[in-house]
Parts: sequence; C-alpha cells; structure tokens
Amino acid sequence: ILVLQHAVVEHPGIFRSFLVRDNHTYDTVELDQGAALPALDGYDALWVMGGPMDVWQEAEHPWLKAEKALIKDAVARRKLPFLGLCLGHQLLAEALGGQVAKSTTSEVGVMSVSLTAAGAAADIFAGLPPRFACLQWHSAEVTAMPAGAVCLAASVACDVQAMQWGPHAFSAQFHMELEPDTVHNWAQIPEYAAALGAGGAERMAADAAAHMAGFNQMAEQLYTNWMAING
Repeated sequence: ILVLQHAVVEHPGIFRSFLVRDNHTYDTVELDQGAALPALDGYDALWVMGGPMDVWQEAEHPWLKAEKALIKDAVARRKLPFLGLCLGHQLLAEALGGQVAKSTTSEVGVMSVSLTAAGAAADIFAGLPPRFACLQWHSAEVTAMPAGAVCLAASVACDVQAMQWGPHAFSAQFHMELEPDTVHNWAQIPEYAAALGAGGAERMAADAAAHMAGFNQMAEQLYTNWMAING
C-alpha cells in the first residue's frame, strides 16, 4: 500500500497495527517535507491521509497538483483500491472533478455522523451503527461530489461525510484512526491548534479518550470491510 501523508503525525494511526498484524506492507511518502511521489507500479492500493493544508493551496504547496494527478491516475485509470481520510477525502473529490470549499460551519471535536440509505447498504460500513460518534477536525468540505460518486454519510453541518466512487474508492471527512496520543500530537500543528481555542486540546483529548474503545472497534471493522471489498 502506498500511503501519502501531509504531516508527520497524521499517519494511518491504529490502522498501522492492523496492517502489521495481517502481514501487509506499506510505504509512506511525506509530501509536506518534499518527498517525491513514486511510480504507482508495484503498489496494490493507495491511502491518502489528512493534513492542515487545503486542496486549493497549490501556490503554498506545489506538490498538491501532482498529488491530485496521481490520485486520478490511481483511482480512475488504474482502478487501485483507495482509502482517503479528511484531506484525503477532499483530494479524491477534487481529483475526480468534484468541488471543495470552506465549510459554512467548521466541525471540531467528537461529533455524530449518520449513514445515508446508500451508506447503510454499503459493504464498507457493514457492522457499523447507522449513527455513530467520530472525531472531526476540519474547516473545509466537499461541496460537490464528482460524477458517479455516492454519498455514504452526512452530519448536520456537512452533507458529504463519506463517499464512494466506483466499487474500489472510499473516503471519509471524519477520523477513525485515533490512538491514545493522536489528539495531543495533532494539537501541535499550528493550524489545528488555532481551531481548538484555549483549553480545547485538553477537552478534545478527554472526549476522545472516553470514546477510544468505540473508535478503535469501528476502525477495525472499517479496515476489515475495506480489505474484504478490495481483497
């Protein structure tokens, strides 16, 4: 699996332990630190993680343009299995012709997401409840899905919380990959810290800790589902 990262601490989180357990190997590429995008030949899947930048900030982060092109090549041409989280969700949408814009209402904290009718019937969410808590930390969102995409989940403030394109590409605006140190690590990123406000990191960490067992259980179910679909 090729894993594209946009912040050192925003990695696949608990999914890493599932990959190691099941003898899957993965290569991480830290794009924000200048790492070059590799050729896709030889990879069986592509995962794209979150990050503090926005999809439209190509002037500040020139590698975004090449990353979008690689995602389009991987998903639309090569039909590689895909998983995108947060920024990875937005990049998938834009790479395939959708639109991403600033959120009318930012979502920061542990919040509820509800599956759509399509999401409740989708294999990727098999075994998950129709409504569940998850961590949100974003101020941009998918405002128009690409042609052929299906919305799998939504929240009060965000219409496209999860998306499927074709039988092989899945993405989510929310986070399920949390580990006990995730909130602390992400709160060190200036853009994320600014969204929290005074005392926000402590409150979010406590709230995440209270939900951690459920987060981890759902993450493993989602991982199992994704692997079964793309096996």
